[in-house]
Amino acid sequence: MPVPVPRQRAIPAVESGQAHAAPAVGGPSKEETVRTEDAVRNDATAAENDPTRNATPADGVHPGVSITGVSATGPTTADANPSGVPATGVSGGDAVTAGVGPAHTTLTLLLIEDDPTAAPIVRDLRDSDDRPIRVRTARNLTEAERLLTDDVHCILLDLALPAPGRASATTGDDDELAVLRHVLRLAPRHAVLALTASGDAERGAEAVRVGAQDYLFKDELDGRLLSRAIRYAVERKRSDTAERRLAEGKLRAQENARLERGLLPTPLLEGSLLRFAARYRPGRSRALLGGDFYDTVRTPDGTVHAMIGDVCGHGPDEAALGVELRIAWRALTLAGLCGDQLLNTLQQVLEHERDDDEIFATLCTVDIAPDGRRAGLCLAGHPAPLIARPDRPARLLPHDNNGPALGLLPGARWPRTQVELGAEWSLMMYTDGLIEGRIGEGRERLGQDGMVEMIRRQLAEGLSGEALLRAAVNEVRELNGGELTDDVAVVLLDRAP
Repeated sequence: MPVPVPRQRAIPAVESGQAHAAPAVGGPSKEETVRTEDAVRNDATAAENDPTRNATPADGVHPGVSITGVSATGPTTADANPSGVPATGVSGGDAVTAGVGPAHTTLTLLLIEDDPTAAPIVRDLRDSDDRPIRVRTARNLTEAERLLTDDVHCILLDLALPAPGRASATTGDDDELAVLRHVLRLAPRHAVLALTASGDAERGAEAVRVGAQDYLFKDELDGRLLSRAIRYAVERKRSDTAERRLAEGKLRAQENARLERGLLPTPLLEGSLLRFAARYRPGRSRALLGGDFYDTVRTPDGTVHAMIGDVCGHGPDEAALGVELRIAWRALTLAGLCGDQLLNTLQQVLEHERDDDEIFATLCTVDIAPDGRRAGLCLAGHPAPLIARPDRPARLLPHDNNGPALGLLPGARWPRTQVELGAEWSLMMYTDGLIEGRIGEGRERLGQDGMVEMIRRQLAEGLSGEALLRAAVNEVRELNGGELTDDVAVVLLDRAP
């Protein structure tokens, strides 16, 4: 007795013993077809007993077309899975998202029609590359659900079928497209063609509005028209899916942009003579907010408080933590805290909000007296600000009393250093992203000294305010040879006599 050659199975109904195998175009030869043990006697006998040898359209089998059919009352036929992926029921993956698989995959059609003999399927139904289109037939939605596997590209649905829970399509239910809605829920990623009675164009148009790719009249079809309609439906579904994903991506990006812009601070300097400018560039691609943060507020006594900080890392979690610290800083500052007391409280906030005990943040705070001539400086592991005056070159403020970064040492202290600003000055606060960019092709970094020299030169060129910050960030980026990998934030406060 010859040994049967196993075929790859795609249809769960075959596994249940309800289906017989039929030869598929381009598939196994007649001698290689899977046989049941009762049918296997010899190759000649098996060929003579093949139920598809003398099949007629009434059997749901059309010569020249690879067909999978499931009958509610008798045997069914099954074709091999051309994709090579075992069937697992209703497809929910991305394989069908675009409507088709690889460029040369044979199209597979699922016909849902309770009377296969009346179905407008003709022999030699072929695709645009003259390959046969595989056809599966289901008499109801239960069978269709079993046949709806990843290799199905298009569904041909008779709108006259009753929806689940209805005995017929004419039971008085107002929703004439209930069966279509059910199929669209069942197969949201598949192209759907609706079949309706001739002359019922209104119902067909409504089916397209509900979600079908096109509608066809049952008794006005031929093979050429149906083949073209299938290809059109598959491509339209692919296009619709791509457009929907693009639109969803744009909406998501717009929502994220609005959210991130809303999280950036609005300086509260009403009544102050100081001029404010800021520049922000996140290290994350396509992001507006990173782990750096800054803020500036004026309290009722006329003191201007400015802050800039940097959470280690530059991902979305660090950005969220930076926003929390900024908001906490503003609230504590408006409540009257400053210096060591304020930084102690911020460290407690950081310790409670961080996801990892290794997360820390550097911070620089400056409180400028109401007369604008003096300031208190606190550094928590952060680079010292730069000050520029008309009568002397730009330089860094003292940083000998720099305390540890927030989140590193419990019970740490951050001394407050008093500095003289003068009558006219520019104070620039920045994060380390501005000074850690590379220069040239080696491993050398710009550093604070290089940054000071760069700012001196740009000030000598007459740059100030926003123009100065923009030029500084752009030059650092150019020196780095491309986009900076770390977040960059720069804040500039100016006082003119």
